[in-house]
Amino acid sequence: MFTCCLGCCCGDGGADPKPLKEMPSVQLDTQHMGADVVVVKSGRRICGSGACLANAPLHQNKSYFEFKVQSTGVWGVGVATQRVNLNQIPMGRDSQSLVLRHDGSVYHNNEEKNCLPANSVPQEGDVVGLTYDHVELNLYLNGKNMQCPASGIRGTVFPVVY
Repeated sequence: MFTCCLGCCCGDGGADPKPLKEMPSVQLDTQHMGADVVVVKSGRRICGSGACLANAPLHQNKSYFEFKVQSTGVWGVGVATQRVNLNQIPMGRDSQSLVLRHDGSVYHNNEEKNCLPANSVPQEGDVVGLTYDHVELNLYLNGKNMQCPASGIRGTVFPVVY
C-alpha cells in the first residue's frame, strides 16, 4: 500500500506567468488502472495487484512527483504511456514503461537501465521522488539525488505506480 503525492513543477522561464486560483488536482486515475487495483484516500493510495496511471500527463519540460512507501512488498513507480498493460507487473518489461522496482533496479523494455546505489533500496516510510524532463528520469530518496538516471521511453507519459 502506498501514499502518492502526485504533483508537477515546471520552470519554462516564460514571461508574465499567470497565477492559478486553484491548482488542478493530480491523483491516481480510476479510469486507467489494472483490473485488481483499488484506489482509495481520494486518489492518493493504491492497493491490490496491478498498476495505475495518474490523471495528468507530464507536459512540462521538467516534472516532479513523489510517493511514500507505506509497506514493503512488490511495488514500482515511474512513467508510462497509456498503452502500457496495467495488469502486468512488474512493469518495465516493454517499451511503454520506465520504472523503479522495489529491489532498486530501473527497467525499460525488459532491460535494466540503472540501479540505486548499494544500501539505498527504499524501505517502509521512505519517500521516493522522481523528476522527468522528457528524456531522463532521475530518482530521489528522502530528498537525496540517487545519481541514477534512466532514459528510453518515448511519447506522452504519465506517472505510474504499482
